[in-house]
Amino acid sequence: MFGDNFHDNQRKSRLFKKGDLKYVILDMVKDCPSHGYDITTVLEERFHGLYSPSAGSIYPILQFLESENFVTSCRKDGKNVYTITDEGKRFLKEEKATTDKIKERFRSLWGSADKEYLQDVRAILNYTSEMRHIIGKIAVSKDNSKVTAIRKIMAKASADIKAISEEDSLK
Repeated sequence: MFGDNFHDNQRKSRLFKKGDLKYVILDMVKDCPSHGYDITTVLEERFHGLYSPSAGSIYPILQFLESENFVTSCRKDGKNVYTITDEGKRFLKEEKATTDKIKERFRSLWGSADKEYLQDVRAILNYTSEMRHIIGKIAVSKDNSKVTAIRKIMAKASADIKAISEEDSLK
């Protein structure tokens, strides 16, 4: 049902499971006809800045939804405004269990008012981004000793983080 490019875009976002974002976007459009920038802004607000979708992830999904006749678009003030169709409403109704699971997974984050917690999560994400940048620079230098040292550090950090994430499942 979905093309390879659609799934490739979905894999880039670790926050969402494969294909989830189409349900979230369609559900948003159901509540209020929107253009891509509106959707991006609302998602960023809902996730308190922890997730900021790119146009490269939003517009292909909107195009897919339109190709499936789940939404229609019309030009308004130089922008495509997407509106859910009866077919889109029917799809959401049929997939209610799926959309409910997605909403439940994000409900605590969307409703979070714990600013300190959100700042900590943002800091972790910033470290991750910074590490990718630094590792990229070192990879280009082709310094085997640095790459080996970083691989060992990252393996240890990964194991430690995995152990922390699994603590709840052991209780």
